[in-house]
Amino acid sequence: MSAGSRGATVNVALGARSYAVRIGPGLLGRIGAEIAPLLVRPRLAVLTDRTVAGLHLEALRDACAAAGITVSHLALPSGEATKSWTGLQQAVEWLLAEKVERRDVVVALGGGVIGDLAGFAAAVLRRGVRFVQIPTTLLAQVDSSVGGKTGINSPHGKNLIGAFHQPSLVLCDTGVLATLPARDFRAGCGEVLKYGLLGDAGFFEWLERHGPQLAGDEEILRIAVRRSVEMKAGIVARDETETGDRALLNLGHTFGHALEAATGYSDRLLHGEGVAIGCALAFDLSARLGLCSQEDPGRVRAHLRSMGMRAEMAEIPGELPDADGLLALMAQDKKVQDGRLRFVLARGIGRAFLAEDVPPERVRALLAEALPQRRS
Repeated sequence: MSAGSRGATVNVALGARSYAVRIGPGLLGRIGAEIAPLLVRPRLAVLTDRTVAGLHLEALRDACAAAGITVSHLALPSGEATKSWTGLQQAVEWLLAEKVERRDVVVALGGGVIGDLAGFAAAVLRRGVRFVQIPTTLLAQVDSSVGGKTGINSPHGKNLIGAFHQPSLVLCDTGVLATLPARDFRAGCGEVLKYGLLGDAGFFEWLERHGPQLAGDEEILRIAVRRSVEMKAGIVARDETETGDRALLNLGHTFGHALEAATGYSDRLLHGEGVAIGCALAFDLSARLGLCSQEDPGRVRAHLRSMGMRAEMAEIPGELPDADGLLALMAQDKKVQDGRLRFVLARGIGRAFLAEDVPPERVRALLAEALPQRRS
């Protein structure tokens, strides 16, 4: 991979519902010009969270005012717990009180929680209102803002309630990532890593060389975001509603979602951290099943450690369920069909595939070996 221009545009090709993902620094300051072509009337309803509002809402409001666009906003509590029935009700009722019409545009300003929640609120409001994603975390820029998956969590599992509702535009301002806490930035690297592992060994090798510089080098960061978005856009264009190739994007997520549920969707484990540990476990399982080299899981963990990321279940603070408890949480995963567990496994780095009917006893044995060290 080589350095690109200061900004980039990736198209998500979905026919009449195609849209652009713009990537580069300074996009938040140009939002008025970027979003004006979508507007029937010059107003925006912005859903955000309190942390992001304090950091970026004023800049968005000023940029819109310069283009003659008025902004109203609702700032919800920060954190995964907001992605709930309560959070959805607050968002929808506020949008109705603001008299948002079907031809208006809702803006999601925030990370994956706000993007998923705002997108779902837009999907159900008046049976579908357009929305724009302005993701403010690395994880949201490379993954959740692209592809139209929206939804909320349930006590039964993560993202079990939702809809496919594509945005009209995605603005990935890489400049705003400088405001991210270091842990949140590293968590986003878990989703970046996933793209190399699932389908681009060359990208993974590039990350092995340049990954530790992501937080401090604007050009390397922009290349990583662009390549991740290109890969996701290509998969979404081929399989919008996850009947085939798109399931590959869940590499690491069956394990990761179970671990998130086990930790109560709390700050004990961020989503990207769960994905990273889940990717390592998926390669462990692949190696145990004779699908990939025994060296591949170690290579994955070596990269995670070079990035300062968690690589083992033992590094999750607090108690976790036993292997059977984690298996029960996996049984609620969206990839389960006819009660059978399905995992994204790999025949090597960059060669992921969807494995049907993985023997539960092999998964249980893997989990049981991962758990004792932290329960002693």
